[in-house]
Amino acid sequence: MLPSSPASAGLLAAWLAPFAGLFTAPTWGRVPVLVEGALLTLHRRTVSAALRAAGRDRTPGFARYHRVLNRARWSARAAAEVLLGLLVAVFAPSGPVVIGVDDTLERRWGKRIAARGIYRDAVRSSHGHFVKASGLRWVSLSLLAPIPWAGRVWALPFLTVLAPSERFARERGRTHKKLTDWARQALLQTSRWIPGRRIVAVTDSGYAALDLLAAARRRVCVVTRLRTDARLFDPAPPRAPGTIGRPRVVGQRQPALARRLADPRTSWQAIIVPRWYGGEERAVEIATGTAVWHHPGLPAVPLRWVLVRDPEGGFRSQAFLCTDLDAAPADILAWFVRRWATETTFQEARRHLGVETQRQWSDPAVARTTPALLGLYSLVALWAHELRRPRGLPLPSTAAWYAKERATFADALASVRRALWAEAALRTSRRRRDLVEVPRPLLKRLTALACYAA
Repeated sequence: MLPSSPASAGLLAAWLAPFAGLFTAPTWGRVPVLVEGALLTLHRRTVSAALRAAGRDRTPGFARYHRVLNRARWSARAAAEVLLGLLVAVFAPSGPVVIGVDDTLERRWGKRIAARGIYRDAVRSSHGHFVKASGLRWVSLSLLAPIPWAGRVWALPFLTVLAPSERFARERGRTHKKLTDWARQALLQTSRWIPGRRIVAVTDSGYAALDLLAAARRRVCVVTRLRTDARLFDPAPPRAPGTIGRPRVVGQRQPALARRLADPRTSWQAIIVPRWYGGEERAVEIATGTAVWHHPGLPAVPLRWVLVRDPEGGFRSQAFLCTDLDAAPADILAWFVRRWATETTFQEARRHLGVETQRQWSDPAVARTTPALLGLYSLVALWAHELRRPRGLPLPSTAAWYAKERATFADALASVRRALWAEAALRTSRRRRDLVEVPRPLLKRLTALACYAA
């Protein structure tokens, strides 16, 4: 029997209980220890650093903790299903389930990382400067939901899929799968996990592919950007009896959206979009209609297009599409602006949860570690939400020179860390020789340094 660390034996084990059935008994005995260490460590998210933070650096058999990631039999996809169910129940109990689909690059080097490739680094690149980086590319699905105590929408990852490089597929004699193929599979899988709920998938222009839209539109409403030069048509007219030949796919071609933008006869409607970029309301003008998007050799997709322009000229006019023809334009824009929370999540996961600092190189460990860390981001939000009810947490960290009204992920992580340290303190021996008196101001400083690292 493994000796249990204080936190992993109590509060954390209760939090992780919904996932217990996914692991064998020996593996499950080590999972809370690794999660506790990943939460508490202030250094790289390696197994060794996690064991030190959890107080297991002197425990024999440390290699068994490495095997949880590189050898143990458990399904990350099953864990994603459980996590999505928890997130939806707490943060999206009613209404449409809005899911963000995006990809991110994890910068990694090393010849033994088989799925590694050379990609454009979107964070370091700009319109006039192209930067390439070595790393792993991930397609991540996140629940885009407003967090009551944060006052804004958070992107909560629940399913993250590794998209190997073309070289990886070529060396193994496999067909390379594009990002849109991985996104299609992930979205259809998600729709099976929450039957009966309306799912709205929000993506950037890289996923505005006819193959993806045609495959997903019957089960998922997809919202993304649309090219202003896209080939848009009227629906195909009814087929007359006795007509010979293949049925028509589309009807008469519509004017390009670029022409509609320049046409003074286009009818514009003023609306207010809540929670525009930055969280404030924004007055914009829209024009909308329905069409069939078609390109030779690809499936035809019915859609609703929405043109958006700023009456004050603050941003360039844009076009969006939605595969639900009955969706309101205001809802389409409100769903789409939630997508930018995913970039914040990727940034905070790197800063606070150590994404890109892990050092696994075996294929199973590589495929599991980053999705686990991104899933931990969502678990922290869930646990901070639970702690908030009885304790009024999380409170935003402020200073004389920094006034912050709403809690951020750093505050949520700090509240979870405080709960784990408090759990450990309550379970520590109270014998006189084990106690050291520490002045309260000093204790608060030490706690702040431990909980608000990075």
